[in-house]
Order: sequence, then C-alpha cells, then structure tokens
Amino acid sequence: MTFLFIILRLLCQALTVAIFIRSVMSWGSSGQHTTLAIILYRVTEPILAPLRRIIPRVGMLDFSPMAAIVLLQLIAYLLP
Repeated sequence: MTFLFIILRLLCQALTVAIFIRSVMSWGSSGQHTTLAIILYRVTEPILAPLRRIIPRVGMLDFSPMAAIVLLQLIAYLLP
C-alpha cells in the first residue's frame, strides 16, 4: 500500500512540473507546435480543462494552472 502512495506522490509531482513548464512555454508563442508542447498539452489538459470551466479568466490571465498546482500539492501532502 505504501508503494501505491509513493507512486501517487510522484505522479502529483510530475504533473506539477508538467503544468509549470506548459505555463512558462505559453508565455512565448513560438514553441506552441513543438513535440514537447504537444505532449505537455495532452498530459495536462485533462486536469486543466475542468478547472477552466470553474475558474473564469481574468483578462488575459488563466488561473487554472495555479489552481491545479495547488490541488496537486495538497493531494500529495495529504497522502499518508
């Protein structure tokens, strides 16, 4: 059972890093169609899309990546 929790924590950390990298890459529009950008989109969009329906954009700012990172870190922290 402990092994499962370790894997879940690592998954939360990996998703946090992926969301962070995707957010940083979105600041520059030149790398939107690279292989890395496509992979990051496919991995992170299932987490970010539901949050975007709940959290509205404020101007040009999208706060869903920040909310996703907070939730992932909270889940990782609460795992035994």
